[in-house]
Amino acid sequence: MSSPFEYAPAPESRSIVDIKPSYGLFINGEFVDGHGKAFKTISPSTEEVLSEVAEADEADVDAAVKAARRAYTRVWSKMPGRERAKYLYRIARIIQERGRELAVLESIDNGKPIKESRDVDVPTVAAHFFYYAGWADKLEYSGFGNGNPQPLGVAGQVIPWNFPLLMLAWKIAPALACGNTVVLKPAETTPLTALLFAEICQQADLPPGVVNIVTGAGETGRALVSHPDVNKVAFTGSTDVGRAIAKAVAGSAKKVTLELGGKAANIVFDDAPIDQAVEGIVNGIFFNQGHVCCAGSRLLVQESVADEVLERLKRRMSTLRVGDPLDKNTDIGAINSAEQLARIRELSDIGEAEGAGRWSPACDLPSNGFWFPPTLFTGVTQAHRIAREEIFGPVLSVLTFRTPSEAIEKANNTPYGLSAGVWTDKGSLILHMANQLRAGVVWANTFNKFDPTSPFGGYKESGYGREGGRHGLEAYLK
Repeated sequence: MSSPFEYAPAPESRSIVDIKPSYGLFINGEFVDGHGKAFKTISPSTEEVLSEVAEADEADVDAAVKAARRAYTRVWSKMPGRERAKYLYRIARIIQERGRELAVLESIDNGKPIKESRDVDVPTVAAHFFYYAGWADKLEYSGFGNGNPQPLGVAGQVIPWNFPLLMLAWKIAPALACGNTVVLKPAETTPLTALLFAEICQQADLPPGVVNIVTGAGETGRALVSHPDVNKVAFTGSTDVGRAIAKAVAGSAKKVTLELGGKAANIVFDDAPIDQAVEGIVNGIFFNQGHVCCAGSRLLVQESVADEVLERLKRRMSTLRVGDPLDKNTDIGAINSAEQLARIRELSDIGEAEGAGRWSPACDLPSNGFWFPPTLFTGVTQAHRIAREEIFGPVLSVLTFRTPSEAIEKANNTPYGLSAGVWTDKGSLILHMANQLRAGVVWANTFNKFDPTSPFGGYKESGYGREGGRHGLEAYLK
């Protein structure tokens, strides 16, 4: 992308990662062949085939659940919390030791910039395991279970492709800390860091069957969610799939948490520090190519500063660099898949056809791989599809407002309710907005800030339940 600065390429080496030609399923502490067919995982930045991965069928899922049940009954649920904590601490330390390897593999398989996987994803993954290791022997003080909280049993967990390793940590760490065992299915387009995590479980001498990883697509996920011996279902992904999961488990005794889509409002008032707000806007929508459930995809700007904010925002967007995810200078990497790129293009074209003004900075996109430039739309109304539907890409819709009450009305005019951002110098206005916005997380003068101690989750079609913090324990305890 055009920039007033010239950068020499600074690529991270791929040599630290040993990608195997093929991968099996991780069941009962070992890699085994699956009964289903294999599928290819590709690099979204080059379209090269990285490896062939086993696709688990119902028999494979059943074997994984049985292994998890044996480990739960015989070993893990009987182990004192202080002993479980030692395994979690060990896993956290190995993640730190192998952090560079994990970051490079995540960027290759997912398409996200190496500086994000290296500086955000992997450190936060380790932090989650450290944090929940600290809870493992203190569950009686959690406030759940009347002072004697008990694990649920076997947790079936399905995670998305946008943060493959981080979502794994969000799911597995609290489950293990509470004494549950796990069968996890990673997304079919990003299975490699989950399989590397399986090796880390072996390296940590985790008892066989405590963590099992079954790879595959939708049918594998359905087999896991509907398995009669799964006590807990945890899902992060699209609202449509979450709705189907809720229907599938309705009437059963399974405990369910769903973290689904979002269409977050990032609200800028006229007294906000503009440059700081612009950085927050960019981070809110262009971080991880916009592949973020809580992305600030709707920018609400007070009319009196709208022109100034847009001018500075366009100037800042012109400095963003799109390209090789392994280049340390890259700000925006590859779109995760051809399917996702097609959806981003479709909704963006619809936004233009509906009369919104489309703008992207001058940008030379690579010839191979899946790419989309950072894009913003002005003149957007509540009726536009780009203001209502989750695009899940680097596309920002800009709306204006005059009063706080109008901002609240527009921000809440969505079926989603995962997050929101408020930019103002007035603490009283921040509190007022936070109390009125129907969002699970409200950031003040920042955006996309996460911490293992802080709960995260949504309202309405953004799902139910919380992950992270003390609240994240509740989903894995009776």
